[in-house]
Amino acid sequence: MILLPRLRRVSATLARLARRIAPALSLALVLPLVFLPAGPAAAEDVSKTIAKFTTDSYSDTNEAIGDLAASGHPRAAAIVQALQDGKLEFSPSGAVVIRTDAGVVDAATGAAVANPPADLSPVRANNRVRGTLAAALGALTLLNPDPQKRLEAADAVFKSRDQNALAALDQAIAKETSAKVKIAFAAARSAIILGKTDATVEERAAAIDAIKARGGQDAVALLRSLPADTPARIKDAAEAAAKSIEAELALWSGVQNIWYGLSLGSVLLLAAIGLAITFGVMGIINMAHGEMVMIGAYVTFVVQEIIRTKAPFLFDYSLAIAIPLAFLTSGLVGVAIERIVIRFLYGRPLETLLATWGISLMLIQAVRTMFGANNREVGAPSWMSGSFEIGHLAITWGRLWIIVFALGVFASLILVLKRTPAGLQMRAVTQNRAMASAMGIRTPFVDALTFGLGCGIAGMAGVALSQIDNVSPNLGQSYIIDSFMVVVFGGVGNLWGTLVGAVTLGIINKFLEPYAGAVLGKILVLVFIILFIQKRPRGLFALKGRAVEA
Repeated sequence: MILLPRLRRVSATLARLARRIAPALSLALVLPLVFLPAGPAAAEDVSKTIAKFTTDSYSDTNEAIGDLAASGHPRAAAIVQALQDGKLEFSPSGAVVIRTDAGVVDAATGAAVANPPADLSPVRANNRVRGTLAAALGALTLLNPDPQKRLEAADAVFKSRDQNALAALDQAIAKETSAKVKIAFAAARSAIILGKTDATVEERAAAIDAIKARGGQDAVALLRSLPADTPARIKDAAEAAAKSIEAELALWSGVQNIWYGLSLGSVLLLAAIGLAITFGVMGIINMAHGEMVMIGAYVTFVVQEIIRTKAPFLFDYSLAIAIPLAFLTSGLVGVAIERIVIRFLYGRPLETLLATWGISLMLIQAVRTMFGANNREVGAPSWMSGSFEIGHLAITWGRLWIIVFALGVFASLILVLKRTPAGLQMRAVTQNRAMASAMGIRTPFVDALTFGLGCGIAGMAGVALSQIDNVSPNLGQSYIIDSFMVVVFGGVGNLWGTLVGAVTLGIINKFLEPYAGAVLGKILVLVFIILFIQKRPRGLFALKGRAVEA
């Protein structure tokens, strides 16, 4: 009799314990099933879920998407993706199908439907359904073999903060091997935890640290959109994290502007370096210099067209083939212009300006007649495609290779001018033409060689510019004014001045554009150069020599 009350108390305690652990136990048993292949029972359940799409109700569609994401069915991702692409269709008779390029397939089984119903209609979606779709796709692709897909899935979950994806995130984090993807998963999980009302203060504080590690404007927006009833300690921590992210983003923004400025500077250097030679050595104002760049770009187009039709396997080498051909073509055109027109106009710079301007119009019209006025497509080799990131700095391979190419051309030109007899003669003519002629240097030959070299380098610049700009008859017109500004600012005839001038103007442009816009930014740069030339008429690095001093 004494034991009976004790047994009753123990029984009641066990019953209360069972009621408490039952939900957790059932959740632990159910969650692994989400990621197991679906059997016959699962197929039956997903059929009931798919049937909700036939009601043409946004609420039922939203519910069906959530059920599919949690079902673990192998067709779930395909169905959700089809709905997002507008290819999921239903019939009032109960059929739900996916329309593909090859035909119509059953949504639940993937089997082809030979005779689809005639009354099929697309499953509709509103903003709420689209948000659920994005979250569901994110959860379904968290275990995708492609790391990039997993990153995109983590980003989708981070933005949606769908609590239904929490279990999938936990399993994905446990299996993840990439440190970058793991940080993205942790940030997505923290975004969900931060929005949970039943999360502890410690859990929210840890979530803020993970979101801070992710960084970005999305993280700042999330940290500043906490509910009004959030504890003051969490709000203060979130605000401090948001300010820290903003400071980091401001730093990376400056680095990004410098990178863009270097990229623009490399383009200006390529376009201006040939002009620096002709203008410095010969005193010729060559308004047709931009058309030499255009010729180089069209040589690249012709080379790629021949490769596409005759030897497609050589496409990745098309630029390497085009560079020497563009140099020779533009150089020969330059030599022809110098021998036919320019050599009669030495010492009359304004007349050379008018003559070369007329030549530029003739070249533009000739190219327009041969290739048409429309833009021409020039493809990028595989090794120039894509990009990579350093922190929050995105670097495209194309721009990086153009910078390397510009520096390579610059270094090669310096070697030619410093280490070859032809370069020595060019420098002698630059410093004192009369004295060089008296010493036996054939100045007409040097003039033709110099003009051809400058035009040939402009042709190589056209090869690089074909990768980042439209190849059209007006390509050169976009760079001629900027090229003259670089040459005058850096110092006429000084290659190091051209390098410094191109980089300086490129960086200044990119820092001004966010505040003043592209057009006003260029106007401000022009005003700056005018004021600078008033102070230093010979530019940053003036040439030395008796003729120059005179």
